This record gives sequence, C-alpha cells and structure tokens, in this order.
Amino acid sequence: MLQRIALLAIASVVSSLMTDCQLSAADQVDIRRNDSNQLVITINGEAFSTYNFSSDLPKPFFMPVTTAAGVVLNRALNDPSDADHPHHKGMWNSVDEVNGVQFWAEKGKIVNTGVFIEESGGAHGRFRAVNEWRNPETGAAEVTETAVITIHANRLVVYDMTFTTPQDQAVFEDTKEGLFGFRVAPSMKEKNGGTVTASDGSRGSEQCWGKPFPWIDYSGEVAGKMVGVTIMDHPENFRPSRYHVRNYGLFSISPFGEKAYSRGKSESAPVHLQKGESLRLRYAILIHDGGVDKAGIPAAWELFSTKANAAGQQ
Repeated sequence: MLQRIALLAIASVVSSLMTDCQLSAADQVDIRRNDSNQLVITINGEAFSTYNFSSDLPKPFFMPVTTAAGVVLNRALNDPSDADHPHHKGMWNSVDEVNGVQFWAEKGKIVNTGVFIEESGGAHGRFRAVNEWRNPETGAAEVTETAVITIHANRLVVYDMTFTTPQDQAVFEDTKEGLFGFRVAPSMKEKNGGTVTASDGSRGSEQCWGKPFPWIDYSGEVAGKMVGVTIMDHPENFRPSRYHVRNYGLFSISPFGEKAYSRGKSESAPVHLQKGESLRLRYAILIHDGGVDKAGIPAAWELFSTKANAAGQQ
C-alpha cells in the first residue's frame, strides 16, 4: 500500500511538471474574428477549431475540431453517410427540458448576443460568449448562458458556463439529453472499433453510460491515425455529472439526469433556478493524438481540476 501511495505521489509531481512543460511560454493560442459570425482559433500557427455563432444557426458550436497532427475528429456537418441525430454538431452546449423547451433537440433556439475576445496570443486564449436560450413560441429567453471559454496550448478546452434567468424561475428537468457534448467522426465510433475508457479503468459505453467519473476518454482511428477526445467533470460542480456516451459516436456530460441516467434507481432531481440566482458549471474537453495512454490526460486533468478554479485564472 505504501509503495502504491508513493507511486501516486510521484505521478502527481510528474503530471504537474508535464503541465508546466506542455504550456510553455513559447506556445501561442490565437483567437481572431474572421467575420461577424465566426471565431477562428489556432495553436502555434496550426488550425484548432472555429466557433460558429451566426444567428441563422440553431445554436453556437465548434467545428471543425483538429488535433495537433492535423486530424479532424468530429463528424462533418450534414454527413450523408452518418446522418442520425443532425442536432449533434461538433462540440456544443445545450440541454432539453428547460421550462419544458427542448434545446438539445433544437426545438428551442440558442441565440448568441455577444462574443468578446479576452485573451489571445499567449499560452492560452480566452473568449466570453453570451447566449440566450429562447422559447420558440414567445421568443423570450428562458435562460441566459454566459460562457467563459479557455483554450490551452495542449488542446484542452475549459468551458465555464453560468446560467441566469429573466423569468421568475427556470427549471432544468431530469433528462439524459444534454449538456456539454461532442460527436466523434464515424470511424471513431465504438461500434466501428473505437474505445471508451473511464478514469477508473472501466471500458466500453455500456459500462460507462449514465455514471459519474472525473473523466472519460473516447478514442479511435481517423484516416489511419489514432486520436481521441476526453471529457472532464469539474470536482466543484454542484453534483457529480453523468456521461451520455454511445457506441454510435455521441459523447456528452450533464448534471441534469439523476433518474434518467440511473434508469430509475435514483429519484428525479430537477434544478430550480430562481430569478436573481445563478448556476455555474465547468467542464473540459481534451483533444489529443494517440490513444488514452498517450494523451497526457493526467496533466490536463491537473490543469483543469486544480488550477482552473475561476474564470480568468485557468
């Protein structure tokens, strides 16, 4: 036991050192607005992603999302060979059943009302996005999401969201359809040979679906190269979130489905947000080359869980 504790302590130190090395002063994350509807993000001069926020879209989303080796690992928009669930767009944030409105299914519209670049040109870039989640019948916002999004040079994206409501109350109902998600490329799907691995070593979507973990990784081949996506839950969120990870390529995390994700073993626990209150949630996605063992997940987890404790301090 003492030997195991010593090894874990050494691993923690190595993880911290790796984080400092990976995010050296030489790294440069640039964010630029190429028109009124997109932010283009590059890391050390190479493509990383584009944040699409046109008011013509049903919601904002990141697409494409590219590894350091230049591999695009999200499903293409309107891919005719992989056409299920067209509302799964790149990397995005939405959930169903907010005051009865299905935003995940794009019945309600998430409208961006402002994007502000806060940091660019250093070891990380940061921008703030303000999105109104609007009722399709009234056009009024059920909630307003203010997201501070930080992109680190190791391709760790920290999504720090705060919800408020102009209504008397916003109710986030118990649902499996949400919240912070990614749709992997077809060749990465578990049913096409991809691998789902949880932080405790659990393997496979059946073993991982609906359960809380600090992180889960979804890896597979794209164009003959092994790549992957890791989603992380921040330890200071109001409750442990659960993972909606499927063999057909959906990968997301949400705190709003205690009954849905446990298949009825836990009681429904909707979240009631009163006017004047706020709800803050933090998640992260690591985009990586190589499989789960070569992805640098311990260093990224250390950066997210212990250093990303407040907006502006990631």
